[in-house]
Amino acid sequence: MKIRKGTPNDMQAVLELIVELAVFEKSPNAVIVTKEDLIRDGFSSTPLFYTFVAENEEGVIGIALYYYRYSTWKGKTLHLEDLVVKERSRGTGAGFALYREIIKQAKIDKVRRVEWNVLDWNENAIAFYEKSGAKVLKDWYVVQMDEVGIDNFIKF
Repeated sequence: MKIRKGTPNDMQAVLELIVELAVFEKSPNAVIVTKEDLIRDGFSSTPLFYTFVAENEEGVIGIALYYYRYSTWKGKTLHLEDLVVKERSRGTGAGFALYREIIKQAKIDKVRRVEWNVLDWNENAIAFYEKSGAKVLKDWYVVQMDEVGIDNFIKF
């Protein structure tokens, strides 16, 4: 298995893994992003995200998609949006290798925090993150507003 930076040619496999993650997270119809969106948004002169891919002889078996944010308390931070490994390839070390690569990238970039979200029912992931030294904050809520909410608010 090899970990490397993602390329535009990987975006179909990245999209398939995003869809697989949505199914795992019980939101199978939530993905509206396209391969073309991923290519445009990840590989322009000002990319909105970056990827690492895990691949073996079968091709891409896992991804870590991340981007940079700015914290008024900490400065530059790295946000891990998704880390997913194909179901049939779980337990091979691909997830750990991708996670390690993200943490290494954070060190290289001298960010002051790496952050991500995890569903409260994903006990295996929570246990892994805590064991790795990450803090799972239980006193914060994730807040989102979708396109309908944006439109409704603008009319308000």
